[in-house]
Amino acid sequence: MSTDTRDTPRFDLHSFRAKFVLVVGGAVLFDLLMSGGLALWNVQRLSQDATSEVGAGLTTANQEYIRSYADSTAARVDLLLDRVHADVKTLAGVIQGQIDDPDRQKRVGATLANQSAASVQVVYDTKGQWAQNLPGAPSVVSVWGYLLGPDHKPLPAVQEEIENSAVLDLVAPSLLTSGSSKLQMYYIGPKERPIFRTAPYTDQAQTFDRLYPGHNNSEFWEFFFPGIYGSWQKWALDPASRFIPDNDITQTAPYTDAITGKLIVSFFHPLWTRDRAGVAGAAGADITLDQLAEIVENVKIAETGFGFLTMPNGNVVAINPKSEATIGLVSSSDKGAADGVTGVERSLRASTQPAIATLDLNSSNDGVIQHVMLQEKGENVPYIVVLKGLKPTNLWSAGPIEKQAMSVGIVVPEREIYAALFAAQDSISKATNRILLYQLLAIIVSLMIVFAAVFGLSKRITAGLSALAAAARRLQAKDYSVRVNIPSKDEVGEVGVAFNRMAEQISFHTENLEQLVDERTRDLEDANVEISSLNEKLRSENVRLGAELDVARQIQMMVLPKPRELALIPGIEIAAYMRPADEVGGDYYDVLQDGHRLKIGIGDVTGHGLESGVLMLMVQSVARALQETGEDNPRQFLDRLNRAIFKNLERTNSDKHLSLAFLDYEDERLVLSGQHEEVLVVRAGGKVERIDTLDLGLPVGLERDISPFVATRNIPFSSGDVIVLHTDGVTEAEGSGGKLFGLDRLSESARSRYGSSAEEIKTGIVDDLMAYIGTRKIHDDITLVVMRHR
Repeated sequence: MSTDTRDTPRFDLHSFRAKFVLVVGGAVLFDLLMSGGLALWNVQRLSQDATSEVGAGLTTANQEYIRSYADSTAARVDLLLDRVHADVKTLAGVIQGQIDDPDRQKRVGATLANQSAASVQVVYDTKGQWAQNLPGAPSVVSVWGYLLGPDHKPLPAVQEEIENSAVLDLVAPSLLTSGSSKLQMYYIGPKERPIFRTAPYTDQAQTFDRLYPGHNNSEFWEFFFPGIYGSWQKWALDPASRFIPDNDITQTAPYTDAITGKLIVSFFHPLWTRDRAGVAGAAGADITLDQLAEIVENVKIAETGFGFLTMPNGNVVAINPKSEATIGLVSSSDKGAADGVTGVERSLRASTQPAIATLDLNSSNDGVIQHVMLQEKGENVPYIVVLKGLKPTNLWSAGPIEKQAMSVGIVVPEREIYAALFAAQDSISKATNRILLYQLLAIIVSLMIVFAAVFGLSKRITAGLSALAAAARRLQAKDYSVRVNIPSKDEVGEVGVAFNRMAEQISFHTENLEQLVDERTRDLEDANVEISSLNEKLRSENVRLGAELDVARQIQMMVLPKPRELALIPGIEIAAYMRPADEVGGDYYDVLQDGHRLKIGIGDVTGHGLESGVLMLMVQSVARALQETGEDNPRQFLDRLNRAIFKNLERTNSDKHLSLAFLDYEDERLVLSGQHEEVLVVRAGGKVERIDTLDLGLPVGLERDISPFVATRNIPFSSGDVIVLHTDGVTEAEGSGGKLFGLDRLSESARSRYGSSAEEIKTGIVDDLMAYIGTRKIHDDITLVVMRHR
């Protein structure tokens, strides 16, 4: 009789040792991966939180800095204009005092005429047919041809105007040398006697002849400044019509000065008759545009940030020449003289940069950070633009005076203003990567140590089992003399003792068939118990799978838009409803927002269940990623999304696909793209429009390239209009007799609730649908999205 049977433990995929190593090693591996993964996740989460906190703080600080810079620049421009206003008011105050005291006016005029004849005596010019005083006086006075008599001398009233205005020679020189730098100061007579006296002395009339042919025979005010005199006359008759109380100074739009050829801005202060019922002329001053430009052109923020000064209509009056190309301004151009003085035109609205051409210049955006994308060398570069309005002024520009305010703009590349933010985020990212690397190395080393220990331990544990297996094979070959020798005192040793006893019993009872049958019966009973145990395990597995499907359904519902997100969308109410037919549905809808852009998507995956739900989550993730990258072309958006989904379906060998459509809403424009169910639009009065999407696309995931089939359609979307999006689970829901709910019932349900809120319309349609279905089974996923223009 053999009393010792030992085999060297085998190690192949079917051996107990291999299974032991796989099970124990897998359990340890799972534990290490779980603990290590949680540690890695925590490190990553802490990194993201730190980056977010640093980013938020630096972003707020940078934006406040830009706003402060814009405020200070605007204050400097306002200060310059206020100083000019003060000088013009001083000159106007002196001349108005003369007008209000005729006796003093005559005495001052007579005295100046005696002491400075050159200031009041004019000489006729036969070529120009006007009269002008000779050089040597502090100011030049020009008298136009229609103000001269047959003897070519000023009419008596005009000569009196010349003498009375000579007081400018006393005041203007000192004002020109003090305060803000001014090009010239002047007095212009009333509409009946518009003599033009300007300090310092220049060849005034000669220059006008060269630049403005025909001016000498035309009424001065309407030829050069049409509409300005009439506006002042209206102020005189109705003081309440003034735009700015206690400030009559009128500023012109920039134009080319006839004397110097420089771009200038004029400031007029109307003079009033003694009874304040009419206009007695105007006092004024000119400053060159260089003075305004110097302030904004010297703006230095970050490395290449710059400033500009713009009129309310978008006409840029001052900007650093190097910066014109950055915001796409066209070169300056002159208007004709038909509209009065020559102007400068350099409009933001004509910019070659679309983001600048559509820049919101509304006063409500005063100091608001605006993010724009500017094209540089074929690439879109993000910039920050801040507009700061100046004090409102009475503005003239070839027509009646209007109340307007210029704005100072600050433009700076985001990459420069956020340089510190990017550096901090990069440092945090590098530190995080180092920690992650060290953690991964620690996990790998731990795994190697554990597997070495498990492999060594498996040999000791499975040696006895290998001996038992060898003995069992000999016993199977009817060698009933076999025995095993397992020295260990553990459970394996106990099994060896039991095996030896079993072998003895088999040997003893070999010839006893009845006992053999009984023993076989007991074996069958044991097998039956084992089968029952397996059935119990199967039921447990079914419960586990059901729990996993429930988790998948919860994940699917978690990525849907939250009501609080939808409530924050300006101008539009959105309400949505989704009900899967199984634990996991195949319907898709989402509302994606990026600044002013809004994208609403709805789709239906073929079939339903877990696989369809996974495809729905793929679509949601890809759509969100494309929206975050700034893809705003609807056709390219659908094409890129299809390519990503097609590749995933190809990899998973899935035959799924989906119908999918998007609505893009921005600046009151609504664009429909993609193939899905018909879109319902409820107009004022309850009129329902049905928009077919069959020609707008192709099912997503069916073909690699669907771009030739994708088209768009603009949908008018006015205040009060309602749009209803749905999947076929709504229209194909069965009622009594197997009849479908249908598109007509859906249209009527939406139409009957026109005028209600989006939430009320959605709830009403769902109530009608559920009442129609009753107690019958829902066979398909139901999704409904209602949009209402406020």
